[in-house]
Amino acid sequence: MAPVFDEYRDRVLPEWIDENRHLNMGYYVVVFDFATDSWLAHIGIDAAHKQKYKITTFTLEAHVNYLREVREGDPLAFSTQLLGFDEKRIHYIHTMRHAEEGYVAATNELMSLHVSQLTRRAAPMATSVQQCLARLLNTNTEEALPTQVGRHVGFSQQ
Repeated sequence: MAPVFDEYRDRVLPEWIDENRHLNMGYYVVVFDFATDSWLAHIGIDAAHKQKYKITTFTLEAHVNYLREVREGDPLAFSTQLLGFDEKRIHYIHTMRHAEEGYVAATNELMSLHVSQLTRRAAPMATSVQQCLARLLNTNTEEALPTQVGRHVGFSQQ
């Protein structure tokens, strides 16, 4: 399994709180998007790369699992694991933890598409990015996958 990228940190802001006095479900997605930006920069798709190559990324699919609440001011720590990739797509999962108490608050599994800004169509990633992803995917670690990987919405069949 690919090593975990564990650098993005944030804090639950007052404007993200809902009537239940916890992080509103939509803001989980917002803060996961910030974690995505950090992850993409880590693999070489930062602002300079996007401008140089006239590319961007689109999210094709996203699955959020809300596991425990976090509240105003809570510190958040994010880890990201690469699950797979091809020349145009990246499959990964973020895990959001309470940075002090350590519990998992949520996960966000995503499939991102690499897109040309000129054509607005899928385009192959730069060789350097694909090489980085290959190195990550081929680095064996003892990191376990979050149990939420590959889950779907629905009732279990018993």
